[in-house]
Amino acid sequence: MRALVAAGVGEPADVLRLETRPVPTPDAGQALIRVRATPIHASDLHVLRGRYGFSPEFPAVGGHMECVGTVQALGPDTGGLKIGDRVVVAAVPAVPGPPVAGTWQEYLVADARRLLPVPDRLSDSSACQLAVNPLTALLLVTRELDVRPGEWLLQTAAGSTVGRLVIQLCGHLGIRTINVVRRRAAVEEIRAFGGDEVICTEDEDLVRRVAEIAGPAGVRKAVDCVAGPVGAQVSQSMAPGGELVVYGALSTHRQTDPAALTIPLQARSVIYGTKAVRGFWLNRWFGTAAPEDAQRALARVRGLVADGVLGIPRGRPFPLERFTEAISLAEAPAHGTKPLFVFEDDRDTDDG
Repeated sequence: MRALVAAGVGEPADVLRLETRPVPTPDAGQALIRVRATPIHASDLHVLRGRYGFSPEFPAVGGHMECVGTVQALGPDTGGLKIGDRVVVAAVPAVPGPPVAGTWQEYLVADARRLLPVPDRLSDSSACQLAVNPLTALLLVTRELDVRPGEWLLQTAAGSTVGRLVIQLCGHLGIRTINVVRRRAAVEEIRAFGGDEVICTEDEDLVRRVAEIAGPAGVRKAVDCVAGPVGAQVSQSMAPGGELVVYGALSTHRQTDPAALTIPLQARSVIYGTKAVRGFWLNRWFGTAAPEDAQRALARVRGLVADGVLGIPRGRPFPLERFTEAISLAEAPAHGTKPLFVFEDDRDTDDG
């Protein structure tokens, strides 16, 4: 089988090589999956650069998050599945937990408890993106912060994939959003997408604008994936007792020095405002959640996408042989299209 393998830590285009490897054999409780489509996430590239929260043993197959495929074989004592089932593989490595085979290969084995059947009405493009970004949005809004209808939720990077999913989910749940973007050109786009209020850091003061929008009651719940000075301003803008959940650091996207990944919080604001700042990492959630809880959360996401509540933009397919082009698209500013590695034609229809 073909596999995209990284020899070691470095720039993805430099360390990745297309190799031929034997098809793996599933053990007890596992299934052999013929991969149909798998996305290229920023986190996949961060793993290769050595700046993510875990590091695989190299050489390693790339892609450590999710894919969609069909069940080709079952290991001993593997129930609940049958040959030919089309499934989503939640390949996110559990932390703590055993490593998971990379998804950038034609076949992989996966724990049956990590597999979620998907309906035919979901395209491969949508199905292969269910287990990371939509799940992150759902967990941030409903589990980490338990935002209630009518409350404000403040979020940074509103134009990102997760940011747009948060807007859609909040609209469905009756939650009002204040959305931070860095470019003036993105403001009307986010408003048209359903964002209630938009703040542009290019020419607006974030702290002052939050106060103007939210009034005396302020904002008590926020999510941030930018970190750096913007994350600090979000913390400062929150009402006393506010909670900020940080799930990314886009402001240091190409930074490989861990010491440079910072949020310069104002101690006075945090202490006297009794504010809470904590992190969220999907990998650690998978490592601590009971398998049945993870399955329930994934099933809820599947339903929200299948029902059209959450829309996943159709990705752009690439064969493994064009990996340098696919990686370049994944890191292009405001590319708007998720590159996908595909191994067979996506025979499913678009999701509308």
